[in-house]
Parts: sequence; C-alpha cells; structure tokens
Amino acid sequence: MERALPESFYLQPTVEVARALLGRWLVARTEQGWVGGRIVEAEAYTQDDPASHSYRGRTERNAAMFGPPGTAYVYLIYGIHECFNAVCQPAGVGEAVLIRALEPTIGLESMFLRRGQVHWTQLCRGPGNLCRALGITRAFNGESLITGRVQIWHGEPVPDSEVGVSPRIGISQATERPWRFYLLNNRCVSGQTGK
Repeated sequence: MERALPESFYLQPTVEVARALLGRWLVARTEQGWVGGRIVEAEAYTQDDPASHSYRGRTERNAAMFGPPGTAYVYLIYGIHECFNAVCQPAGVGEAVLIRALEPTIGLESMFLRRGQVHWTQLCRGPGNLCRALGITRAFNGESLITGRVQIWHGEPVPDSEVGVSPRIGISQATERPWRFYLLNNRCVSGQTGK
C-alpha cells in the first residue's frame, strides 16, 4: 500500500503544495475499502488572500484550516456541496489547497453507487462531486491526512510540461491570482483548461 505524504510536505509554500499535489492520490477509507484516485486539479488559498475562508481570521466554521499541516478541512457550500481541502503551513496559519478533481481509479463501483450512472470522467469532476463519490463529509473535518480516514498518498509527481495554470474558479475576489493547477488534456478536470 502507498504511504501517506508526510507532514513536512504540507509545510512548503501553499501555492507550491497545490502544484505538487497533482499526480498524488486522494483516498478515503470506507466499509468497502479504499476509494479515490489521482489528483488532476487543485487550487491554493492563503491567509492574506481575500478569496480565502481564513482571510478575516479564525471562526468555528474554518477552525480546521488553522490546524496542523496535513489536516482535512471540509466545508459546505450552497448548503449542499461538501468541499475537501488539505491544510498547509504550521498550526495557527490558515492556508489550504482545495482539491477540485480526481481521475477516479480505486473503488469505482462504490463511487457509482454514490453518484449514480454518470460517465466515469464525471465521478470526481468538481469538488462537490469528488466528496460525494468518495463519501467525504464534514464528519472528516479536522482529521489527519496522514493517519485519518482520508489520506493523500505519494503517487507520481507530474512534469511541468503536463501542467496547466490559471486563475481560480468560482470566486469573486483575488480572481487574477494564477493559483489553479491542473493536468492538461485530462477529461476529469472540472473547469476551463486553456493555459
């Protein structure tokens, strides 16, 4: 079995972590075994970033974002979609990487049961679909990504020639920051793939 990325991985600058997460494996432990796949799209959010949940300081909702590096931060948007983030930086600094899409590989049958009969490229396309497919809920919020029910495994780093960079999606502030990273020509990526 793959080994989870160590805490030290998440202590790199958060934008670098977002880029470095491409090609790693996001997995969740379920009653049926591990489910998950290869990370193909990720976005960075820093504490000095007006688009970040941590920008105005710590609250009950975003407390996990200020936790130790390698912590899961799971939140709800629009009252229906859960979103999974990997917390970066030392405890007390509110920074994280939103995982926007996976190329599903492990436990496809379980994912189809949760998501219905969609095309396999749609199973984990977009942060809400990703969480639904893997069974990630706010109950996972604050758990360790090294020893918890959700982990990020080493996988294979992706060369720069295969990586697209763009502004982040679905935000209204700090829209100019090129902090979204994705695999070029990957059908599971959730948004625009122009470089």
